[in-house]
Amino acid sequence: MASQDWFDKDFYQVLGVSKDASDSEIKKVYRKLARKYHPDQNPGDAAAEAKFKEISEANAVLSDPEQRKEYDAIRAMGSGARFTAPGAGGQGGFEDVFGGMFNQGGGGQRYTFQQGGDYDDLLGGLFGGGRFGQPSGGYRGFGGPTRGRDVTATTTLDFITATKGEQITLQTSDGKPITVRIPAGVADGQKIKLRGKGHPSPDGGETGDLILTVHVRKHPVFERDGLNLRVTVPVTFTEAALGATIQVPTLGGDPVKLRVAPGTPSGRVLRVKGRGVETKKGTGDLLAVVQIAVPSHLSKEAKEAVEALAAALPDEDPREDLLAKARS
Repeated sequence: MASQDWFDKDFYQVLGVSKDASDSEIKKVYRKLARKYHPDQNPGDAAAEAKFKEISEANAVLSDPEQRKEYDAIRAMGSGARFTAPGAGGQGGFEDVFGGMFNQGGGGQRYTFQQGGDYDDLLGGLFGGGRFGQPSGGYRGFGGPTRGRDVTATTTLDFITATKGEQITLQTSDGKPITVRIPAGVADGQKIKLRGKGHPSPDGGETGDLILTVHVRKHPVFERDGLNLRVTVPVTFTEAALGATIQVPTLGGDPVKLRVAPGTPSGRVLRVKGRGVETKKGTGDLLAVVQIAVPSHLSKEAKEAVEALAAALPDEDPREDLLAKARS
């Protein structure tokens, strides 16, 4: 380090840390300030460059246990104490600060801070390699190489494939096939992330992901209700009124028999346990929604029979309660 008056320079104040700050705290604060005042981020700003040199000088001393110990001792001596870094023969330059950081002293490798010079190589090394302003290091690449960009894609599946799950093959934009495992129970509009199937990193970092959006075709009979499958089942007036055992379809399997209780109204839901969508998170049920089927044509005899039934039934208005609630 250059010969200078350490007593007149409060390096703790320069970094904004207390005198008992830990090494990790000093390192964290320095890196934050270095990114803020680095000449690459403040081109042509002489004040920022001066501040950058000041915080770098402070860090060079406080980050080195031996120099920090000497600095604290000199500061404790009182006014007039001066210090010259070991190995510095006479007036040194700003580069000696960084020589101390790498245990190189005055005679080691030297770094100059001229615009476009080597300071970005040095700071790039401090922050993970590479030059400031490039993806692999420095301010813009702080933390390591850049990650590759994600790729988005869409695919349309039939209802059964989406419900049961299946392995499919997709073609990328460059014609390469990608095998995708579709999980059971994938829903319309759901996104599936395929790690490492996106664009490669430009500088050796992590490859991006493929984000696949799934669209599911409608089924002519079934529809999803969470993990449940819902199906509308027509029943005759006689079946609903007197009760009956009916057959209900299942997805990809044999029909199941359900008992319709006497007096079942239209819209009642009959549940078949465990015949819905099966996933790792659980299995849904089959929901059979009863729909009373009204004949569109009646023979003369059938019409007379219905009229006789109507005459025999109690004189009740099924809409009376509905109308009363609407008026209230």
